[in-house]
Amino acid sequence: MLDWLYTAIAWVMKQWHSLFSTFLDPASGITWALSIVFLVVTIRVLLFRLFVKQVKSQRAMQEIQPEIQKLRKQYGSDKQGFSQAMMALQKERGVNPLAGCLPILPQIPIFLSLFHVLRRIAPGKDGLYSWDDTLTDQAASAQLFGAPISSSFNMAGEKEQLILALPGVGYTNIRIVAFALIVIMCLTTFFTQKQIMKRSGPVEGQAAMVQKLLLYGMPLSLFVSGFFFPIGVLLYWFTNNLWTLGQQFYILKKLPPPGSPGALAKAAADKPQIDPKSLAPKPGAKPVRPKPGTRAATGAPASTVDADGQPVDAPVDGETPAIGDGATEGGPASGQANGRPPGSNRPRSGSTGSRSAAGPANRGKRKRR
Repeated sequence: MLDWLYTAIAWVMKQWHSLFSTFLDPASGITWALSIVFLVVTIRVLLFRLFVKQVKSQRAMQEIQPEIQKLRKQYGSDKQGFSQAMMALQKERGVNPLAGCLPILPQIPIFLSLFHVLRRIAPGKDGLYSWDDTLTDQAASAQLFGAPISSSFNMAGEKEQLILALPGVGYTNIRIVAFALIVIMCLTTFFTQKQIMKRSGPVEGQAAMVQKLLLYGMPLSLFVSGFFFPIGVLLYWFTNNLWTLGQQFYILKKLPPPGSPGALAKAAADKPQIDPKSLAPKPGAKPVRPKPGTRAATGAPASTVDADGQPVDAPVDGETPAIGDGATEGGPASGQANGRPPGSNRPRSGSTGSRSAAGPANRGKRKRR
């Protein structure tokens, strides 16, 4: 049923093998290893647009999280109403929750197809999936560090006998290479998942539990199943993880999660900076200074009530009060001289005036002995 997919994967590897065979040995392990590596590159380049949609969908979901929390509080235990309101909100904002799975779904059948192709080939077998007999025998016998790419840590049956019959091939080299690739595959998977969590931003509740399960559960499951993967499949997974790490690093730098230090630094860098030199006068221009006395003095407002509690007209700013009874021209009223109420004027010491009203009669007289 999936022969067309197996044939497509084998055809892509065949094209890369033909290219590298122009300057490398067609039967060497490095030629077939490069064919597998560039199979990963081909698939990931084709899936790059889906990856960008995934990132944009995750960013949009993070932006509407506060509104989703409000809806959850608003509807409470009404799960159906909450689901309908959330779907309406996602439709309004153009958010597709399934977009986060877009890059992962196509990679699953590709991985299974490569696993099927490398498991079926063996030295001396007939050609299959658009490969002729010679190409199939070269792929099955090609060795990477002394281990054929079609071999695995644990083998059984006819394929085990055919691979171990190759000159210079033994279980020691196969298991050393396979175990090293299994450990590297698990480590790169762990760090890849860590970067995905960093890209997704902080989450709570069930989503946090799922992330933690993937962070530790996926490497552990790969460590167990990796003992049955052909070395070519382990190389494929390792290369795929390296591509994902580089791609995640690029995305985190260009599109940091909202509220993260990277996003704040990017917003500060994008903010236009004002050059202090642009505020300075141009060369040869005379700086403009304000003239003294042009600023209006900010004093207390004039009182609109006199000493007897009767309302009076306050003078307008800049006008001189009218000259009348109890006022002298150019000065305030005599009853309110120096800001004191009437009757409270007392001559200061040393002022000209009647000495009898200034104090005791013996002030200023010399004391007699």
